[in-house]
This record gives sequence, structure tokens and C-alpha cells, in this order.
Amino acid sequence: MEKTIEWVKGENVSRMLDQTLLPYEYKKINITSTSMMYDAIKTMIVRGAPAIGIAGAHGVNLKALELKNSKVDYATFKAELLEGCDYLASSRPTAVNLMWAIDRQREIIKKETSVDGTVEALIENSIKLEDEDIEINKKIGYYGAEIVPLGATILTHCNAGALATVGWGTALGVVRSAFEKDKTIKVFADETRPRGQGARITTYELVRDGIDTTLLTDGMCAYFMSKGMIDVVITGADRIAANGDSANKIGTCTLAIVAKHYNVPFYIAAPKSTIDMSIKSGAEIPIELRSEEEVTIVNGKRICAEGVKVINPSFDVTPNELITGIITECGVIAPDNLKSIF
Repeated sequence: MEKTIEWVKGENVSRMLDQTLLPYEYKKINITSTSMMYDAIKTMIVRGAPAIGIAGAHGVNLKALELKNSKVDYATFKAELLEGCDYLASSRPTAVNLMWAIDRQREIIKKETSVDGTVEALIENSIKLEDEDIEINKKIGYYGAEIVPLGATILTHCNAGALATVGWGTALGVVRSAFEKDKTIKVFADETRPRGQGARITTYELVRDGIDTTLLTDGMCAYFMSKGMIDVVITGADRIAANGDSANKIGTCTLAIVAKHYNVPFYIAAPKSTIDMSIKSGAEIPIELRSEEEVTIVNGKRICAEGVKVINPSFDVTPNELITGIITECGVIAPDNLKSIF
């Protein structure tokens, strides 16, 4: 499986799939500057918590190369590079993987003692993070497949697949691993308004893989659960608090509430790096508010009355008591026992 995002050493660029073009066009673009990377993260050219993390690491590479080319002294190089880390980390506040990957790069910056040594070490570390991401996702898929019943229909929300990571995926990584063992697996994918990541990206991935996929609008989950047509819900996460409260794309909490009512197991699939042990609960997770136009404009046309008010939170927080388990590369963990894997 080719990488969704990767550092190209010979060209010193970050090459990523432009996810805003899907499903109409599959196009990779080169990100060549820190400001381009900030905009790519902010405008969701690259999206999905693990992929955003790698993008942040690549952004640090680009900042280091810019400073190296400007021929500043080492003290200035280091100070401005750390400022660049802060700038990149501000591009999307909810996804903790972004801060985690940038912090991994900060460790390199603090340890190295020369401009050339820092640049080389940052690039090698970012490539290492790419490869680690794929291996971690495959472990998540392995453990997650164990909880999927034979012939199950899985409901997922937003996109947590290969396109939200470097490759394979978290929630969709579980689906892929389950499908390798059982070709009768089916998926219901929520469209995930307002950006439509489920409709545009999740269905694109699954249909390409030959997995039986049905697209639902976001309000249909209760109907299908009440009919016994959904066996398990699996979503990704952008940040998980120490108590297991999990932030994911807006609408995830609704699924969890309905799943609880109809006794449908609800799982989060996410790497250990998504768990933020520095915060006690989901109440401390910052929720990104995005533009009104994401809600009011569809395909360039306004779909509602002028003057209507819009509030557009990008994420909500699912309380730990609604989560059956969190599928990580360390196994399936109870939400209230996350400290056991640290």
C-alpha cells in the first residue's frame, strides 16, 4: 500500500494526497515550505489525526531547511526552529497526534548540536515516524479484528482509514484486517457532515478494496440499530483523555449514545499517541470551531437562508462510559485502564 504522505529525500519535499479533491480526483502534491504545510493542515488537504501528525513532523523539516538556507547562526537557527514548531502546532488544536509528532521533533532539536546534524536527524526521524505509523495501524487492525463477529456489519463515522494515516488506517484498519479473515464483512459509513469525509473518502477507500459498503446520512443510525442491522460501531479518535473520554469528528457522541441504548458495542480505534495522559477528562480537550461556510455552502452554492446563524464545532467528546473498549497497538483496553499501557 502506497503512503498517503511521505518525505521525499531526494527532493526535500513532503508529498501528500490532496484529500479535498476526493473522490473526483486522486492527486498528490508537494509541500515545499512551512507556510504551505500550515495551510495544508488548516484547510484539510491533509486530515486524519495520524496523518496530521506526520505532516507536522514534515513541517519541522521544512522549517529547518529554510533556516539552513538562510545561513543563520546556530543559536538563531535553534530558537527560530522551536518557534516554527509552535506555529505548526497551532494549525489544528484538537488532534493531539500533531503535538505528539512535533514534540518528537523537538527532542531531536534539543539533542543535536549543529545545523547540518539537526536537519539530517529531523528528516530521518520523520521517515521513522511514517514507517512506525503503518506498523502501529496493522497491530491495531490485528487486535481489532478479534472483536468483530463473523459476518458483522460495522458502522463507522468520518474517515479513519489509510487516507487518514500514512497507510492501512485505524478504524478502517480494523475493517481491513477483519475482511482479510472474513469476506462477508459489511460496512455502513456515515456521510459525516459538514465536510462529508465519510461520503467522499471512507466509501472511496472501501469500494476500492472490494468491501461491501453502504452510505448513510448522519441521522440514520438509530433506525438501523433498532432493526438489528448494525453489529458493532468502530470510529477513530483525535484525542483521548486519561479517563478514556474521546474526541472525534462531530456526531460520534450521538452514535455512542444510540449504540448504548440498543446494546451495540462501541469501540474507538487509535494509536497510543492519541492518548493524552496530561489531561484528566474530555472537558479539557480543546474543540476546534470552523467556518460557517462549511455548513452553509455545498458545491459552491448556499443551501440556507441568508442571515441564519451557524455554530460549527469540528469535534465532540464521547464520555468513557459509552465506550466498550479502545483498540490500540497494545491491545483492546478498557477506557478507565489506559494508564496500564504507559
